[in-house]
Amino acid sequence: MAKLSAKEIIDSLKEMTLLEIKEVVDLMKEEFGVDPSAVAVAAAPAESATNEGPSTVDVVLASAGANKIAVIKIIKEITGLGLGESKAIADNGGVVKEKVASAEAEELKAKFEEAGATIELK
Repeated sequence: MAKLSAKEIIDSLKEMTLLEIKEVVDLMKEEFGVDPSAVAVAAAPAESATNEGPSTVDVVLASAGANKIAVIKIIKEITGLGLGESKAIADNGGVVKEKVASAEAEELKAKFEEAGATIELK
């Protein structure tokens, strides 16, 4: 019998029903004494451990800097807060937005820094 490539095996699995695939898995358990689904589950935590940093962060204003009016406008735009609440955050610092995706947080940080503010991602 000719040796099948991994791609050929996957292609053949795509053509099977779920019951047929279950039979293949059961036969693999019998033949090799290994549960393929257990291997897949065990590999998942190792993959998540390679991710860098948290998936969500808090955007925290450390300092509004010299151009406080521009920072207030950005806070108001991002949060939807009123002028008074936005000014309070600009004056006192604090969390601008919680649990933001890391990519979005970096964009917000760049926007604030362009206006002269100091931002921390926690």
